[in-house]
Amino acid sequence: MFVKQLYTNCLSEAAYFIESGGEAVVIDPLRDIDEYIALAKERNATIKYIFETHFHADFVSGHVELAEATKAPIVYGPLAETSFPSYIAKDHEIFHIGEVTIEALHTPGHTLESTCYLLRDENKEPHSIYTGDTLFVGDVGRPDLFSGDLSKEELAAMLFESLNSKIKTLPDHVTVYPAHGPGSSCGKNLGPSTYSTIGDEKKTNYALLATEKAAFINEVTDGLSTPPAYFPINAKLNQEGASALKTVKEKALKPLSIAEFKERVANGALILDTRHADTFAEGYVPGSISIGLEGRFAEWVGNLLPFNKEIVLVTEPGKEEETLVRMARVGFEKVTGYLNGSYAAWQAAGEPIDMIITVEPDELAMDLPHDEHLIIVDVRKPTEYADGHIKDALNLTLSDMVDPGSMADLDEHFNLYVHCQGGYRSIIACSMLKREGIHNLRNVAGGFKAMKEEKGLEVVKEKNVLN
Repeated sequence: MFVKQLYTNCLSEAAYFIESGGEAVVIDPLRDIDEYIALAKERNATIKYIFETHFHADFVSGHVELAEATKAPIVYGPLAETSFPSYIAKDHEIFHIGEVTIEALHTPGHTLESTCYLLRDENKEPHSIYTGDTLFVGDVGRPDLFSGDLSKEELAAMLFESLNSKIKTLPDHVTVYPAHGPGSSCGKNLGPSTYSTIGDEKKTNYALLATEKAAFINEVTDGLSTPPAYFPINAKLNQEGASALKTVKEKALKPLSIAEFKERVANGALILDTRHADTFAEGYVPGSISIGLEGRFAEWVGNLLPFNKEIVLVTEPGKEEETLVRMARVGFEKVTGYLNGSYAAWQAAGEPIDMIITVEPDELAMDLPHDEHLIIVDVRKPTEYADGHIKDALNLTLSDMVDPGSMADLDEHFNLYVHCQGGYRSIIACSMLKREGIHNLRNVAGGFKAMKEEKGLEVVKEKNVLN
């Protein structure tokens, strides 16, 4: 028996490849399916089933394209309804893969169709369980994402029953393989690891420690942040089936001359620059939004950019396809080309450029007492802000900037000093502010990590830290 976790840090997403006796299954595949096909070839195995734990909201699955490539059926749990051919498993239905078996365990709560898959080894002993978003390391799936007409409290009640009847009853040694790790928005506060055991989760996971349903419902539903805007779009794509990635690539991976690039922008296309944040700050095509590949790229693209608008790219040379694939993972299909020669070609042609001034924290500390128009703009999450921020800083989260109205009061007579935790998000924020015509700003190098060490900047903490 061979089990491999295929983890994608950018999305905090885990897919799984299981093989026994020349037969294999893939659980929760990403949209780009080449790695699964390559693994099957490497293991000299045939992919027999494609298991989906639920309709994912945070990424677009590769189930339909993988099924077309391998002729393997797509398996969902009870209550799933799809617009493409699929096999709906019964609760406790057994699937044979070589010398091992996989049992479907319907575990509604995160969503109605949520299903875990229990792998039993060659001796029919429980080996590992693939929990999707039902159970994470240290957390459980939030019950407010894709629930139809049910309230989050009603789904949380179902989740309590699922955990107690299907998960906690398993032997302590069983390995827990969830669909997500730390940083995912599919839970409230996932632990630092990407796998665990039933025994460890029963000792440390607040959701498995809860014994009273009412208390569990209150704790699971309390303090939930607003779901990312792209979640319902991705869930719908996964239920209906997305376009083949090959088709998306054919449309998007087109080199554009400067004249063609400018024409598309003039006709309303948005410019996404995926070069490193520091490189972007040194010079970029005016009007571009910076979201560098080095950070949680796909997540921020999904949070900040419109799905219904044409997008053209500026990337590091050779990074065009990587950029496109990572965008497609969260459902973007309207990329129509990239600037041939990247920013260097634009600059060499003498076209207008823009840049972002970056200053050190000590410069901010020197300016702060003497400039009545100075505003520190902290673009971190409210929880980060509450846990410690520069005194009198304005908390304008990066996600809030999707609404241009959130920046309406920041006119040109203010001197804005923009920061995040380390520097990645603040460059995105600066690019978005400049796109709205706000140019009197500076990015603070090193973010709050560096600023809190500067003696001239007073750090305060909220009395009640948000959950």
